[in-house]
This record gives sequence, structure tokens and C-alpha cells, in this order.
Amino acid sequence: MDLRRAARPECATTRPGRTPAPPTFAGLVAGTPQHYRWLGSILKSVLVLNLLDAIFTLAWVRAGLAGEANPLIDSLVREHALGFVGVKLSLVALGSWLLWRWRQRPVAILGIFAAFLAYYGVLLYHLQYASRLVRALLASP
Repeated sequence: MDLRRAARPECATTRPGRTPAPPTFAGLVAGTPQHYRWLGSILKSVLVLNLLDAIFTLAWVRAGLAGEANPLIDSLVREHALGFVGVKLSLVALGSWLLWRWRQRPVAILGIFAAFLAYYGVLLYHLQYASRLVRALLASP
């Protein structure tokens, strides 16, 4: 059996009136249409979380409260806010598209969940920082 052909849903054999067999890779089922709907929603969440990360990052850096952790785009954040947002959104969208394109492979599914968890953690960090700022502002006379 050619595993590369079995891993691609467009190559799965179907009989009239039946849904295609879920793709497999080395005997593992990598997803069904229902799973792909969930994965699509998770990837859309990654894009929204990335946008929120960009907004929070710009707010903290522009206010002088924090610096950009990524040294490759640190100067972009400080000098070209729109360029920073464009580059950040484009790179994450490209990565998300690549993961979606390879969603039949288990490693891509793991990548989708890893990206979601990473950006979710970053959002929690931003919210924790914001809550500390609000508490500090409220505590000062």
C-alpha cells in the first residue's frame, strides 16, 4: 500500500453515496471532515490571537512599558507600526496556510495545536500584564 496516496483525501477511493474514507498515515487516521472544521476554527483563532498579540505589543512598546522579545523585528515595532503589523500577520498567515495545506498529516495537526497554545499563552501573558498595570494605576494616589 502506498502510504503517500492513502494520506491524501483526494486519492481515497469512494463508492457512490458514501463519504470518503478518512485519510491515514502509517495506519493512523489523520482527520475526518468534522475534524477539519474544528481545525479550521482553531487556525482562525490563531490568526485572531496573533492580531491581539500585535495590538498589545504595539501598545506596550509605544507606551515605553515593554520591549519586543523578537530581535529581528524589534526596530520595526519601534519605527514602523503598520509594517510590524503587516509582517507579523503575513508570516503567521503563511504558516497557518501551510499547516492547513498539510492538515492530513499528524505533524501538521500537532503544529496547529502548538500554534494555538503558544498564542493563547501569549494572550494570557498580555492580559496578566494589563491587569498588573490597572492595579498599579488604581493603587497609586
